[in-house]
Formats: sequence, structure tokens, C-alpha cells
Amino acid sequence: MRLLPALAAAFLSITTASTAIAQCGGSFNSFVSGLKQEARAKGYDKSTVNAFFANVRQDPATIKADRSQGVFQRPFLDFSQRLISQNRINVGRKKAQQYASTFDRIERQYGMSRGVLLAFWAFETDYGAFQGDFNTLNSLVTLSHDCRRPELFRPQVFAALELYKRGNFIPTKTTGAWAGEIGMVQMLPADIIENGVDGDGDGKVSLKTSPQDALMSGGKMLSHLGWRAGEPWLQEVTVPANLDWSKSGLDTTLPAKQWAKMGVKPREGQLANLPASLLLPQGRKGPAFLAYPNFNVYFEWNQSFVYVTTAAYFATRLEGAARYDAGNADPGLSGAQMKQLQTKLKARGHDVGKVDGILGKLTRRAVQAEQQRLGLPADAWPTQQLLNAL
Repeated sequence: MRLLPALAAAFLSITTASTAIAQCGGSFNSFVSGLKQEARAKGYDKSTVNAFFANVRQDPATIKADRSQGVFQRPFLDFSQRLISQNRINVGRKKAQQYASTFDRIERQYGMSRGVLLAFWAFETDYGAFQGDFNTLNSLVTLSHDCRRPELFRPQVFAALELYKRGNFIPTKTTGAWAGEIGMVQMLPADIIENGVDGDGDGKVSLKTSPQDALMSGGKMLSHLGWRAGEPWLQEVTVPANLDWSKSGLDTTLPAKQWAKMGVKPREGQLANLPASLLLPQGRKGPAFLAYPNFNVYFEWNQSFVYVTTAAYFATRLEGAARYDAGNADPGLSGAQMKQLQTKLKARGHDVGKVDGILGKLTRRAVQAEQQRLGLPADAWPTQQLLNAL
């Protein structure tokens, strides 16, 4: 379910020797020939390159999956209630006990508590049960050939080639998610090269079959992405009705003590002595959270605001937090209305990214700015009232 996963730096750049090679589009066979030429320019021998690409095929199902991500249009309450069930919580807590020694090791080495990785494990593959059956090489080459996001996927083709050279990738048999992620916590080839860990001590990094390897590798990757050891990531809070809503959102960070002076209170426990942003995923009448610095690391794993918020919240639930107070949020917009809103926001000069009906960070920022301009509560939650006013 990762949209824009982190890429290992060693595989991000395309060599100057390949500048004449088509970076996307055109004949698929010619495109593959260009990949082969680039691989040879990177120093891989001809027999390895030919064997690696021998059976590669364009996969229409991959493109269909890439274009069918409407689930991310759902608002936080709907999305989170679809992904989080009592059964997933129960299984997660059993897994925490079953692999307690692995989670203890992750906490010692990387400083993150078990709920964080358990939540990813649950959402990405339902604790390893559904890892995807797309041929990984076909998906990566197909997405590299497609001109929507080739800069993300082309480097992963060569990372997969490196794994193949090392004996850790079988072009005809390695499978995973439609976007090329492999294993129980869904890591891309470059991430595996950079962060793969032999967690069970058998001398191999087996992210598809070894929970210890997958969890340790995921922990290492989050650590490299900037996870701050021993710190929280998200905490549910209550907010006063007279709060200055323009201060909500990820663009404003204040010391937790300052939020407390403004009337923000934790539903459980104490506020951390850390900078934090006030997150209102469905506006001032819905659930409210303080997002601490570690919350930003989630966006290095996945760029979807609703996925990130749900994963971070689920991690707290797995560690014993109460179910959120859903509140009584104002009705949101349909997917078509969201696209209409994004079009209007773009016409007013706001950068909302792609007009896709998804309430992401850029759209939230634009909504909040327009709410302020129009004298509406600036909580970044788009409503019919805002759409009408625009």
C-alpha cells in the first residue's frame, strides 16, 4: 500500500552514459533494450543482464492497480475503521508476544516500540498472510516504462538486478505487491539492499518467509529515515471549542506545553515534552491528535495522509491506547466534489498537486488558506460550505 516509498540513495541517480536512452514510453521491447544498455553501462556483465531480462513482460494488471487507488479518497474515520478491526488488534498483540525477543532487539537497536512495526505489518500484508502475487520484475519494468512516475521505479529495476547478482532475486519467481515491494512489510529492492537484516541468524535475508528478518529490516529502514529513538509519534487529545484553528495542521509546530496552555489536553497519559503539530484529520469536530516529530517519518514510508495517520493511530491502539473519540465531524465531500474543489483551488493559485480527489497535505494546506481568507474556521476540513463559497 505504499505510494511513494523511500529509495536507497545508491540507486537514485541515472548514469550520464544513459542520457540518450528513453526514460519511459515508446516500444516496450525497445525500452527493455535501453534498460539492458544502461545495466551494461553500470558494470553488469552481458550474460547476467540477458538472463535477468530474458522473460520480462509488460503487465497491464500493474497499470490497472496503479490507476485504481480510490481507497485513499476515503476520509480518516472511514479509512481507519475499514483497516482496523478487533481481530487485527488481537492478532497484533499475539504477534507481539510471539516475537517479543525480536521486538525487544528492535527497541534496543533502533529505539522504536513494537506497535509501530506491528501496524505496518498488519496493513501491508495482514501479518504476512497476503504478500502479493505480482511478478516483481514485470511490475517494476512496467511502471518504469509508464510515464507517470518512472523516476521512482527505474532505479528499482537496477536494485533488483543487484539482488539477482547476489543470488537474492529470481526474475521469474520473485513476487510481491503491484508496485514492486517484497516481503512481509513490503520493501522495495533498493530498500532491501540498504536495510536488509538477517534477523533470525540463518545467514540470509528472507523478507517473505522470516518475520524476524522482515521486522528487523523494517526497523532499520525507519531508523535510517530519521526515527527518533524512544519518542512517541501520535497522541490523541481533546481541544477547546474556541481554539485558533489556523494553528492546526502539520505546517505549525509548537511545544506541547504551549498547546496545553491553549487548552489542548491528552485523553490518556501526559503530553510529551516535545514539539508537536495539532492534527485534525476530519476538522475541529472530529478526532484530534498531537503529532510529534516521529510522525513525519511515516511520510517517508507512504505519502498518503490518510494511510499515515491511520497507521500511526493503529500503532497506539496496539500498545493499549483507547479507541479514538470520533466526535461529530461535519460531512465531507465526495470524490467528485473533492476534484471540483481541487480545480477551484488551483484556479486560485494554490498548489494541490494532482487533481485526484484525495485530501492530501497540499490540498489541506490550500483549504486552510481559503478558509482563513473567507472567515471560516480554518481547520483544513473541506465542506460543502467551502465549496459553495469558492
